[in-house]
Amino acid sequence: MRVVALALAGAGLVGVTAPTAGALGATGPGGGTTVTATGTQDGADAGREAHRGVDARALDAVVRGMVDPGGASATLARVSESGRTVWKGAAGTADLSTGAPVNPDGLFRIGSVTKTFVSTVVLQLVAEGRLRLEDPVEKLLPGAVPNGRNITLRQLLDHTSGLFNYTEDDLFGYEEDPVRLQQWLETGRFTRYTPQQLIAVANAHPPYFEPGRGAHYSNTNYLVVGQIVERVTGHSWQQEVDRRIVRRLGLTRTFMPDHSTTIPGPHAHGYYDLPAGPADVTEVDPSMAGAAGAGISTTADLTTFITALIGGRLLPRPLLADMMTVTPQSGKDTYGLGLQRLSTPCGPVWGHAGGIPGYNTFVYTDSDTRRQFAASVNAFDMSNLPATNTAFQNLLDTGTCGGPPPAAPVPAPVPAPAPAPAPAPAD
Repeated sequence: MRVVALALAGAGLVGVTAPTAGALGATGPGGGTTVTATGTQDGADAGREAHRGVDARALDAVVRGMVDPGGASATLARVSESGRTVWKGAAGTADLSTGAPVNPDGLFRIGSVTKTFVSTVVLQLVAEGRLRLEDPVEKLLPGAVPNGRNITLRQLLDHTSGLFNYTEDDLFGYEEDPVRLQQWLETGRFTRYTPQQLIAVANAHPPYFEPGRGAHYSNTNYLVVGQIVERVTGHSWQQEVDRRIVRRLGLTRTFMPDHSTTIPGPHAHGYYDLPAGPADVTEVDPSMAGAAGAGISTTADLTTFITALIGGRLLPRPLLADMMTVTPQSGKDTYGLGLQRLSTPCGPVWGHAGGIPGYNTFVYTDSDTRRQFAASVNAFDMSNLPATNTAFQNLLDTGTCGGPPPAAPVPAPVPAPAPAPAPAPAD
């Protein structure tokens, strides 16, 4: 999903989740349905909606618009306020072979949103004195990466390490070649990787820059971070995320799999739109992503997580402030420690976005945790890129604002300059 990946500010695990739009020939899925539910999670009446200022009709419309004309096979989204659901909706088709409708409470692959979970665990270890943000990688994980003595843990978390992004290697360039893509769909997506194998792929390339001298989004950084968590705790990064975040917050539908290829519950399928027809890409070995993007969750769990994180329930305030301090090198793609700051028509929001074949995900909240927005988009027919871009931007703006974003102020007319006074008569 090239254009949407750009809209996500390069945040995806794999930067593309569908073939080049010009190569597509099939039309988008038909028979889509929309399901909407408003009210709080405990079933309170939807009459509170007007009080909360959420525009359900506008939210329904942008979710439908992501499917038609936006080209997604399915989209599901949720708006919460202070962690309590005030609207949720879904559009499209969960399974093109059966025509099953989308479940707005369904699970999906979250891609790089996983990074925010992993970074939170690292900062908890910092709070416990078991790690320091300025520790060099060579001290924490000897021999893992070249120049590790000059790369700090902080630089891994905020993508200023300079380490090559392993998903930019030709190993993951199958989407550029129809023959390789077909081979990957048949067997390659079930390849079992170790973090060390993928880090070695990155190490075969020169760095983008000297540590701290720039910013480049690199999934390699978080594979290294996952290995550091394992070395420091004696447990896998998945176990630490589960113990410290998932169970603590009661996220009963959030999973950090190792090699399991399935999504454990109701879900919308992910597809590639190929000339021969839709290719189901729902099942993959998540070790291709590891600590950089292997997670599975729901919009409900994600909004609960981001509310707890930004609300100060998971980290001491000084470390949360560190997490929310964006690095100057990241430019307009403002990035802190596993956390993005995004400008919206309703002000800045915090969270993360992610992509993995078949799925694009994002979750955001404002800094005072008054409103949260999470969505999953299953990219499909990208043949109308302007429509896709517009639909995506409408979804993001309307979701983060809880309704139509405020119109840009009309600049006041500039008054014409007063005429110059006539020259005084000469003496």
